[in-house]
Amino acid sequence: MDITSLQRENIKNLKPYSTARDEYKGQASVFLDANENSFGSPLNGELSSALQKDYNRYPDPLQLDLKDAISKIKGVPIENTFLGNGSDEAIDLLYRAFCEPGVDNVIILPPTYGMYEVSAGINNVEVRRVNLTPQFQLDLDGIAEAIDEHTKVIFICSPNNPTGNSIIRTDIETILPNFKGLVVIDEAYINYAKQRSFIQELTEYSNLVVLQTFSKAWGLAALRLGMAFASRQVIDIFNKVKPPYNINQATQDIALNALKNIEQVNEWIRVTVADREQLIADLQELDSVLNVYPSDANFILAKVKDATGTYNALVDQGIIIRDRSKVILCEGCLRITIGTPEENKTLLAALKDI
Repeated sequence: MDITSLQRENIKNLKPYSTARDEYKGQASVFLDANENSFGSPLNGELSSALQKDYNRYPDPLQLDLKDAISKIKGVPIENTFLGNGSDEAIDLLYRAFCEPGVDNVIILPPTYGMYEVSAGINNVEVRRVNLTPQFQLDLDGIAEAIDEHTKVIFICSPNNPTGNSIIRTDIETILPNFKGLVVIDEAYINYAKQRSFIQELTEYSNLVVLQTFSKAWGLAALRLGMAFASRQVIDIFNKVKPPYNINQATQDIALNALKNIEQVNEWIRVTVADREQLIADLQELDSVLNVYPSDANFILAKVKDATGTYNALVDQGIIIRDRSKVILCEGCLRITIGTPEENKTLLAALKDI
């Protein structure tokens, strides 16, 4: 029996998301490809007390203790907070809860995070692409032209992945009051940015959804824990649609433990931002580097003379970055995560040899 004949047509034609770790084979010693926190995670040395629980019981379906701890840091009430299995769960819920398959559409702004489009394909929702400008900013006229009565969501990644820059705040503030659907601002890298988070604007815009994550500055990518902040109405819909126990108890316990070490996270952020500026300056001195774009994230985008050749040469030395040269507006570009000082030195030495 041909099982493939049973799948939905949109799934048959779906191009899955390609992770940073899908793009190389073999062993490596320096990972600068997935924009993780290169220093580690802020867990206490002794986790035993946090993990001495009876895991035969189902976890809190609304993660109230963890949300309370997050609320004390973010200043967002529990009722305006959703926790998901990574931000990807919140992205998927936006489609499942608000977009009618085969009828509605969403707008994405390439180059941008790939899961917006993958989730649209899974849920059979039309994607309308309005490319960023050559300066990686919003094309407001293009967005306005793409909107129709079936446009439910606009996804804005700021700081943007893979370009690293923040989107001009006033441009976003132009869209928020004038668009009748949801405006989703993905702030996965906001901890590294000068621009303040849009969570401060939640009370002004009922259609605003802000995504953040524990995978970057918090150094907990393995936990798959994402946050969404929105109006009570949106959060209630998320909670209605999500699986009942979407965040397991071990994840809740470990995240609570990590939240006690915010000073360590803030120190890593300060070091990463300083090292980012130093790495930008060092790369600009290399003959093979044509341009390094400004960044508000824990990674940089660099245009080089031979992106694919440089990527492959680094892989041969066990150094993994991401080749973004086939992404629109990123032709000839490599994306490089800011590593530890030692990893950054290893990268620079390898690039000089190449």
